[in-house]
Amino acid sequence: MAHNTFTDDSYNNGWTWKNRPGYKPILFTVAAILFVAIVFAPPPQGMIDMVSKINPSGYKLEKGCATITDTVNKKLRPESFKETKNQVKQGESASSNKKKPLLSNREVAQMAKVMVAILFLAAFLWGTEALPLGATDIMVGVMLYLFVILPINEISKAYMKDAVFFIFGILAVAVGVAKTGLDKRIGLILLSRIKSAKGFSFLFLPMLAIAASFLSEHALVALLIPVLMGVYKVTCKMYGVKKDRSLAVFLLLGVCFAANHGGPGSPAAGGRNAIMVGYFMEYGASISFLEWMKYGLPFVPLMAVVIGAYMYIRCKPKFMVKDVNPGEVVKAEVENMPKFGGKEAAMAVILVLLIAAWILIGEHAGLGGPTLYAVMAMFVCRIVEWEDLQQGVAFDVVGLYAAACAMGVGLKFTGGALWLANTFVSLLPDFMSHGDGLVVGVSLLTGTMTNFMSDGATVAALGPIVLPMATLAGVSVWKVGLACAYSSSFANFLVVGTPNNAIAFGMGRDPETGERLLDVLDFVKFGLPVTILAWLVLWFWAIFGYWQFLSWS
Repeated sequence: MAHNTFTDDSYNNGWTWKNRPGYKPILFTVAAILFVAIVFAPPPQGMIDMVSKINPSGYKLEKGCATITDTVNKKLRPESFKETKNQVKQGESASSNKKKPLLSNREVAQMAKVMVAILFLAAFLWGTEALPLGATDIMVGVMLYLFVILPINEISKAYMKDAVFFIFGILAVAVGVAKTGLDKRIGLILLSRIKSAKGFSFLFLPMLAIAASFLSEHALVALLIPVLMGVYKVTCKMYGVKKDRSLAVFLLLGVCFAANHGGPGSPAAGGRNAIMVGYFMEYGASISFLEWMKYGLPFVPLMAVVIGAYMYIRCKPKFMVKDVNPGEVVKAEVENMPKFGGKEAAMAVILVLLIAAWILIGEHAGLGGPTLYAVMAMFVCRIVEWEDLQQGVAFDVVGLYAAACAMGVGLKFTGGALWLANTFVSLLPDFMSHGDGLVVGVSLLTGTMTNFMSDGATVAALGPIVLPMATLAGVSVWKVGLACAYSSSFANFLVVGTPNNAIAFGMGRDPETGERLLDVLDFVKFGLPVTILAWLVLWFWAIFGYWQFLSWS
């Protein structure tokens, strides 16, 4: 295991106000003061009303519960909750002799407010790197313990979601793929016909986005990034350039953003689409697989071309290399490789079985389980050793997504997610509450929230709120629901927005030096404009374009 030698003066001379990556005391202090002020402030009345409301729309209550407060009490104070329920059944007045009294509506609202504050604090620290990424990952867990937002075992479970196993596993599999050289042969298959940056932008990215409509977008990103890192390194060497940040950003974020926007193409693109399909069924407006594709699939290559054009225009003039020829690079790399066989062949078999498992049993077994099987298979076949994973897997990125998952559980449980959704809806101007304006408003809400929460949680929270709005406004339920589902794919401007972003950030390293080639702020600088472009394309698509020629349920 490699150990770092601390040579920075600040380590030797003690504490300092001087900023450096991963330690920005002024920003951290300001954030801490604001967080403490929010914690001691009373919860908003709207939040108290929400947690005390009977059967609030958009929140899944526990069995036997009528309000969010009931659900929180049932989990955090189960004995007192059960005792109170029994007393009510027997017609007795509620006793105050319980060891732990039930939480009041105000106390539950306070928890929801603190949970929202933790969300923004963590997003700020991740975005500015005022603390190391790994430290912020741990801080989220500390906050959940400190404010007793979830039971202790529930906090552990919230950190260990299937998506977290998947991210760890796929980063480990990528180490094995790169170590055996299989990434170069995959690159030859995928990129052999791509001869320039222009071809990459306008041919490869649309094909990738369409593929992401039907296959796991996360797996596509994870397979491609090691190949593209090889293309990056060889291209830099060809032109005698030590480092070309613009080329790295062009390749990494281009793939990441194109895969993100494959979501609207079909219901198979992700759990968020399946959730919306379920809501349509509940509203008696079921949509078939082919009908979804008819409305959404043409959007995918169009948006991918827009992304390609944006990345090309913004990055290509800043290339330090003259151009990039992925097809030529991977061909040359493969020609210099030994004959296919041995550990490389074993890795190929593991990879094929893994992809088959994602496709065939992924819906029931998740993505994380099969990926961990693949990691174990790599050890059994002696393709990797533990030291390889210690050096090649970005554990702070794994922790980052684990912390994001834990915050999602906390927000959903306390009602913080529902309060955020309701607040966004209430902020919509009047012209966005009816007609085509509702489509614009819903896409703005969803596209914003999905960058802070998982896409599935965003659609789950917003669906029950926006679909009734469509009925009241006389707008097609399909039109509003599809706008919500489509824009849940616009998670481009935060690393935690989607596993694609976390994978690109974690695996985007110089193959020789190990230097990280993406900064967390790159997602803001490049992802925010891409998200704005996605909104504009969707609005034009819905109001003036393709959707105007279709019939609506």
